Amino acid sequence: MDNAQHEADILDQFTRQAEPFLTRHAGGKDALLDLMAACAQPRPEDILLDVACGPGIISCFFAKRVGRVVGVDMVPAMLDCAKRLQTERGLRNIEWKLGRSTALPFAEETFDCVLTRFSFHHYLDPLAGLREMKRVCRRGGTVLVADVAPRQESQERFNEWEILRDPSHTRALTLQEFLSLGEEAGLTVNRRESFSLLMDLEELLSGSFPKPGDARRIREMFEEDIRTGHDSLGVAARDESGAIKITYPVAVLAWRK
Repeated sequence: MDNAQHEADILDQFTRQAEPFLTRHAGGKDALLDLMAACAQPRPEDILLDVACGPGIISCFFAKRVGRVVGVDMVPAMLDCAKRLQTERGLRNIEWKLGRSTALPFAEETFDCVLTRFSFHHYLDPLAGLREMKRVCRRGGTVLVADVAPRQESQERFNEWEILRDPSHTRALTLQEFLSLGEEAGLTVNRRESFSLLMDLEELLSGSFPKPGDARRIREMFEEDIRTGHDSLGVAARDESGAIKITYPVAVLAWRK
């Protein structure tokens, strides 16, 4: 995929997804954030970087646990939402930067903790992204990634339907691929966890912007999975009172630099 076209797809998708994403994920208790905090073990004096921060949900969560947070994202609309969320929550220790995840606008060893959530399946070069996170992390600090991680046997089909849903999706990695990335980047695994993210398919599609006709194709794929009793799409699709429910498999990996 051409890098310029991919960046254009990300800007298009996430400019439109900014408000729906914030609405879907900002309210209520987020058990995945609690798990990320348990893995990152932030300290009150830490300086934390939230890579591909989106509408600021992760940044605002960790701002109550560390000394300072910096959120970086390449989509201006996402940063606008993040600034609004920060104001609503009365947080003063966050700053926002416009920048690319694979070319972070920071000096080496600037942050005690560098983390990201749901960004790696958008990267053309995941290793470059992880190396950038390592570069700006201080020695002895934590690099943490939380992302969807399908089983190897369903990985191809998982990516197929996710690309239909969100054309900026590239490829979701398996847990073993994430572990191999960490080794190649020269990081040491400190903790790894699995998480099940429950979603309603129609709610998910309502905040997505697939190409014309692709939402129908996705529904048909899920209906076939449910009808046959197979989990070829990798998210345990099931019918609950007429609504299609899915479970995203999520991996949380904390490495020590």
